[in-house]
Amino acid sequence: MGANEKSLKVYDSKRTFFTKIGSTFSKIFTPTKTGINNWLVGMKRSNVIKNYKNVIKVSEDKKDLFEKKYEESYSLYLESIDQLIIDTIYKKARMNMASDFEKEALAKYYNVIHLKENDETEYKYKKQQYLLNLDLNIIKSGNKEKLYNDYVPVFLQEMERIYKALLKHYSMKLSERLTPMEKEQAYDKIFDLLEEYVTNIIPMKEIEDKDLIKQCSLFETYEVGKLDQVDMIDKRMILLGISRKIFVHSLPLIVAERCYIKLLKDTRNLIVDTKIVKKRENAYQLLLRLIEQYNDKLLEVKIYWNNNDDKRRYNQFKENRKAVEEIRKIKGLHEYEIKKQILFIRADMSALNKYGDKYYRILKFYKNRLVQLGDMREIKNSCKTGNYTIVQALRKVVENETAC
Repeated sequence: MGANEKSLKVYDSKRTFFTKIGSTFSKIFTPTKTGINNWLVGMKRSNVIKNYKNVIKVSEDKKDLFEKKYEESYSLYLESIDQLIIDTIYKKARMNMASDFEKEALAKYYNVIHLKENDETEYKYKKQQYLLNLDLNIIKSGNKEKLYNDYVPVFLQEMERIYKALLKHYSMKLSERLTPMEKEQAYDKIFDLLEEYVTNIIPMKEIEDKDLIKQCSLFETYEVGKLDQVDMIDKRMILLGISRKIFVHSLPLIVAERCYIKLLKDTRNLIVDTKIVKKRENAYQLLLRLIEQYNDKLLEVKIYWNNNDDKRRYNQFKENRKAVEEIRKIKGLHEYEIKKQILFIRADMSALNKYGDKYYRILKFYKNRLVQLGDMREIKNSCKTGNYTIVQALRKVVENETAC
């Protein structure tokens, strides 16, 4: 909870919605305009900070009592911010006195409220997120450094709890019977939440893990400019890698694996669907990185397997990979990269072959690539009988058919 790690980008909080609304609210919520409501928020915030400090300092035998006091003060604190919004922005909007920005702020507030209709658990945590972000930026805009420094540890603790709870909730959703669209939405929520955390919370924390710092730096490269489909999948791959460092329990291994499988599926489909050579090659290179990360960050630590064939296949891949690593020392980087590609392609083909010809389009791409790499010979798909040549009919490629 100290200074930001120098290797991490310091995000400009002025560009966020919550900073704008915080700045606006700090002007609206002056004692002369909102009186007791504004005073109550400050008082209840102070109680939360005081109780948080007591929980940290108190002995173990009294911890439960002080934690209960903290939780009670936290609930009252959030209620006071909620009431402040209703007593100011809402009333101004009803009287048609709200500015365009205030109307937008109210709209965002009610977008959170409407979550209650479909998912009360998501609503509960998203509303806390909204209120905490709002008050943090009100404090920032007030330029009160001591108050800010006292408040940040409370903010980070509660945000950590909220993000973990939401990830668990979305993970449970994926275990339910969902339509394809609902499943897609659940995946999107997981990735969006991970992106929020990396963008908004990590820059406020003290980071010492060098690998995590490196991954966050890679993520920053996707924070500017327009992203194509390859970039979007690549960004999500980086987020999954970060999640294996931070949310090991909140995003269970089985759910993280399903997320990796989805990204592998999306990348394979991109390879076979695109007609642009450069885009296809970029997607192929991304697929190789995905296969590598999937094996290193997930399968490497997997303990329970659905069946022995999958476990045996992974163990064989692991042994083959060690042999390929030796090639780097003996024959150099170029030969190593070729052998590595061949290994990854054949491993993915082995995983897909068990489904018959369901994935024939990506398998056909793999075979062509193996021919280019010198690992497979191309044989003409025909044979002669008497004076005639019989050509085996090629299966028709259906437009927009998925690769997997």
